[in-house]
Amino acid sequence: MKTNKQSHGSHFHCAEPERFSRQGFPEAVYAPGKTVTQILAICRALQKGSGPVMITRADKIVFTAIKKQFRTARYYADARIIVVHPGKTMPAPRGNYLCVVTAGTTDIPVAEEAAVTAEIMGHTVTRLYDVGVAGVHRLLNHAAVLHGASCVVVCAGMEGALASVVGGLVGCPVVGVPTSVGYGTAFQGVTALLSMLNSCAPNVSVVNIDDGFGAGIIAALINGR
Repeated sequence: MKTNKQSHGSHFHCAEPERFSRQGFPEAVYAPGKTVTQILAICRALQKGSGPVMITRADKIVFTAIKKQFRTARYYADARIIVVHPGKTMPAPRGNYLCVVTAGTTDIPVAEEAAVTAEIMGHTVTRLYDVGVAGVHRLLNHAAVLHGASCVVVCAGMEGALASVVGGLVGCPVVGVPTSVGYGTAFQGVTALLSMLNSCAPNVSVVNIDDGFGAGIIAALINGR
């Protein structure tokens, strides 16, 4: 979200406290680059809304400060997400679930950001981690789980091939999340990004590098339909 500090005082313009009631997903406060004081001010304003208040890419230092003012705050360490105000959720139809998949263990932080985001929104998430193309048999062992999902989020670095492989296996939307994992020519996720954008599987769409939050929102909205 965008906030502007006024020239006099320390008030913030938080324009979207009602986003959840309008769109079905919460506003999120991106923690890096903000002071704890700024984050607290934004959270206080966003509490006026009806839905959850999330802080993404947050560390334990931020959580410790948040917890002092918001006793119900919860920290998901692997996802680096703080939930300040659980509020109301819009759960998926009963029986629906989405799947979050990673190529390797190093992709898990981004995958957890996606999975936890969807869970905060009231959705059921099945996780399949470390099932990359280097050991594709591991992925195929979970074919039934993949086929039953209404949406699959695929987090992969290196060459990002896993998104296309999953896209070729399932009949639902696939959200590719390129991660900044890999050696030099992975270019901090750019190679995986370009690979996913050039996927020959037409059901694959792509979010930005390491954007687990965005993938989680999209997957939850698909799953809710």
